Amino acid sequence: MGKQRSLLALILVLLIASSVAIAQFPLKLGLDLQGGSEITLQVKQSDQGRQIQPEELDALQKVIENRVNGLGVSEAVVQKVGNNQLSVQLPGTKDPAEAERILGGTAQLEFRQEANKPEIGAQQQVRQIELQQLRQKQAELEKAGDAAAIAANKAAIQQKEQQIAQLTQQLFETTGLTGKNLINAFPEPATTGSDNWNVAFEFDQTGADLFAQLTKNLAGTKRSIGIFLDNKLISSPIVGEEFAQTGITGGRARIEGRFTSKQAFELAVQLKGGALPFPVEVVENRTVGATLGRDSVQRSIYAGIGGLILVLVFMGVYYRLPGIIANISLIIYTILNLAVYAIVPVTLTLPGIAGFILSIGMAVDANVLIFERTREELQAGKSLYRAVESGFYRAFSSILDSNVTTWIACAALFWLGTGLVKGFALTLAIGVGVSMFTAITCSRTLLMLAIGIPQLRKPHLYAPKLEVVK
Repeated sequence: MGKQRSLLALILVLLIASSVAIAQFPLKLGLDLQGGSEITLQVKQSDQGRQIQPEELDALQKVIENRVNGLGVSEAVVQKVGNNQLSVQLPGTKDPAEAERILGGTAQLEFRQEANKPEIGAQQQVRQIELQQLRQKQAELEKAGDAAAIAANKAAIQQKEQQIAQLTQQLFETTGLTGKNLINAFPEPATTGSDNWNVAFEFDQTGADLFAQLTKNLAGTKRSIGIFLDNKLISSPIVGEEFAQTGITGGRARIEGRFTSKQAFELAVQLKGGALPFPVEVVENRTVGATLGRDSVQRSIYAGIGGLILVLVFMGVYYRLPGIIANISLIIYTILNLAVYAIVPVTLTLPGIAGFILSIGMAVDANVLIFERTREELQAGKSLYRAVESGFYRAFSSILDSNVTTWIACAALFWLGTGLVKGFALTLAIGVGVSMFTAITCSRTLLMLAIGIPQLRKPHLYAPKLEVVK
């Protein structure tokens, strides 16, 4: 009994934590449920004028998917349009400018070397000071509300930014090290400081050799590595003098810049997403509404609630007390599942919701297997406690087998699928895992606690019309 109470306490803690998670991290909805932005990307031809091949467009599509889809849970949809265009749907991105920022700089990634040109560096510093003064003036003008002065100062800011960009181009020299040599880039927590993050990256063998020479040239000189994306400087780390003899070898390095987790993640995405086989440009960027009408969404909700109520009624009527306990476990399952969706986070679309509903059916199916096995044990003449124990023990292998095969199918869909298919696979896999926990742990704990109550220790409450085999 002590063990059951401990498990019950654990379940209550999980419920409380899940409720807090759902309240703190609202569920994200996909493009078909909440709208978002749709961007059309035009793939440019190479310098030699060679036409884009279908397999190269497939590779480009995969890179774009990896960039906007992250871990495969954001439900971004990347589709080919014709022979040289990609359509990218970004759910929840209502601002077209923000959507373009997410895909911004999708051309070639380059690692350049800062040249020893102090006169250009000095000019750049002066322009930076002037730009800062103009931005401060812009804030003051906006408070004053002088429209003409605001427009004139804004034009001056743009001109100053162009001057700085031109000086930056003159200050850095190409090295031959590009995004084609980059294998991976990812954020990692710094060893000191809970809020500090680094950005780690890895090159292939050719890139490792070029990077070692680059870092050897710059080590201890206070000159930086210029990381350019679409000819725009996104980072300029300094190489420590301890690498002056050999440079950074092995093809692995990290940028330490006291990044926040968000800044580190965005820089890693830019680095990894910059290794495109072809440059692209945004030719259309528009905001789209939800592809499903409000009435359709409302009907789907009503249908889901209606189906759930029918399941709850059937379980309670047919299986009596175990059915009521299964209904409680099903409610616990729903709360835990939504909490996992919120924490991961999973962006819900119609396919994702379908995976969630399918996992509810599998959660009920696990309880059905357990209760039918319990009924068979009672009919065989076993005591109530032994029948319940045997029911869970003997049904476990069947439940495990069915769930493992489902996980294998989910893994295949997630690995080979894209966009919405990944969302379906992910929600189904999470749901199956949570349903197995609730069926084996929650249902068993509640049943054992019920058996401990004398008023509920009656076989007919667990198996109506019980016929004992003698």
